[in-house]
Parts: sequence; structure tokens; C-alpha cells
Amino acid sequence: MVRLERIGKTFANGTVALDGLDMALRPGEFVSLLGPSGCGKSTALRLLAGLSEPSTGTVRWSGAPARLGFVFQEPTLMPWRTVLGNVRLPLQLIRAPGADPAARAAIARVGLAGFERSYPRQLSGGMKMRVSIARALATAPDLLLLDEPFAALDEITRLRLNDDLLALWAAARLTIAFVTHSVFESVYLSTRILVMTGRPGRIAADIPIDAPHPRDEAFRTSPAYNAHCRQVSAALKAAMA
Repeated sequence: MVRLERIGKTFANGTVALDGLDMALRPGEFVSLLGPSGCGKSTALRLLAGLSEPSTGTVRWSGAPARLGFVFQEPTLMPWRTVLGNVRLPLQLIRAPGADPAARAAIARVGLAGFERSYPRQLSGGMKMRVSIARALATAPDLLLLDEPFAALDEITRLRLNDDLLALWAAARLTIAFVTHSVFESVYLSTRILVMTGRPGRIAADIPIDAPHPRDEAFRTSPAYNAHCRQVSAALKAAMA
């Protein structure tokens, strides 16, 4: 679908975030970017989204660039808009026909049917993140980019949203790029994990996770899951060294 080739990114203050980054996303994959803080994971995601330009290298799409949805670390909801109003916003900005039905369908897909008239202040942290995901899904993206969306949530909510995200990925046949600091989360979710070095970031290891889907609690407690976690942890330790 898209390839980052020999990407370098240097910011105006002189910080070199990425240097020699090569990565590719194939249609239908769930790829996690895993690495230490400040290694350029979020920068790579922003380059994919077109929110930033590389200093060197090329972002190469196979055919026309995909339709994108982006979910940030914080829900970034507008407090004066209802759930429906927040999800409907990107459709209104592009003057898409049928904004209301599409927004309501996206809200239902994330399990929030019945909360369309609620305001962000009336929602839990997990519900706010569901609204953010619904907003990203409303425009029917081919590629969904998620930048540590569950990092601030409690463990129970995080595990539940992991399961919900996998269900959405399977049902919508999306391609997903997911940034995380968690070895355990990346192994549970991904078909492939890209382990990054410390800044300046590049790919140190490309690890397939060949466990079948759908995944559930039985997988989380299985020997195969533990073996993958050990493999990824070792690769992350080596990348950080």
C-alpha cells in the first residue's frame, strides 16, 4: 500500500528524529510500531498521514494515496459538540452527502449507539476514545493510523478496547498502523511488529506475529503469546542498546 524509503526527518530545532527509516505497509495488515520514547514512532505516523514532510527520502504510494483516518493520543473532542456532532465533523468539512447516517453508523460500530446526544464531559475516558475512533472511521478510510490511543486508559478498559479494535479491523478489512510502547499490546494486536531504535529512529527488527485471528483471552495466556512477547522484548532490548 505505502512504503517509506530511506526517510530522514530533522526538525527546525536541529533534532534528528528519523534517519534511514525503511518500512512498508501491505493491504489488510495490522502493523505496530514499537520503540522507546522519542524514537520517532509518532513522526513516522505523521509522515504517512501527510501531516509532515520528510527531510530526506520518499513516501511512495502504490497507486493513489489511501483514504486515511487518524486517531491521536488524546481524543481531541470538541466539548461543545455532541458525540454525533464530533463524529459528523470530518464529513461536514468535506461536504460529504449523508453525513448523519454515516456518523451514526460509525458510532454504532464502536458500541456507542444511544449516546449520540451526549457531550464529552458526560463520557468516560474509554468512551471518549471510542468517539475519536468513530470519527476516524466515519469517512470509510482504507488506512487507519493510531498514535498510542489507549496509553492513558486503565488496564481493564485498554484490554477491552484492544478486542474492539481487532473486531473493527476484521469487519472493515482495514489496514492499521498502530504506535505503542507496550510489548504485550503489540503482540496481542499485530500481524507484524516493527521495532525501532532510539533516536534517530530506524527499523531494527521486523517480526511477524503468526498467531491466528480472532484473538481472545485464551491467546493472552497461551505459550505462543508468551514466546512472541519474549522474542519482541529481546528485539526491543537489542534495538535500545
